[in-house]
Amino acid sequence: MSAYRFTQPGEEEVEVIGGKTHLWHSKPGFTATEDLLFVRVLIQPGEGHSFHYHPNKEEIIYFISGTAEQWLENEMRVMGPGSSLYIPKGVVHATFNRSDSPIEFIAVITPASAEGPVTVEVGERPV
Repeated sequence: MSAYRFTQPGEEEVEVIGGKTHLWHSKPGFTATEDLLFVRVLIQPGEGHSFHYHPNKEEIIYFISGTAEQWLENEMRVMGPGSSLYIPKGVVHATFNRSDSPIEFIAVITPASAEGPVTVEVGERPV
């Protein structure tokens, strides 16, 4: 595998889970990285990523389009295009699409190589 990689539209690694589509641009095995996860996420109306946390990973989410209900522990904010948030290791968070149109965002998560699970699901509400 080359030390670098160009990814054109349609060349991403696609992962569909329920009403969420993950378009991976960087992750171990897809690029030569050991520590960088970079994914574009599309969430359909009425869908979301329920409450979870990353025990050993930090995350930044940048919203491209749509309106999201974004939770960080017990705090909720409505996020739209151009808004972002930083999520420290171990912080419970969730993203829901309560609108009539899809939402799109980019998530950067690091380090990919940290030991332990990538994601720990919590459920429908924060702890």
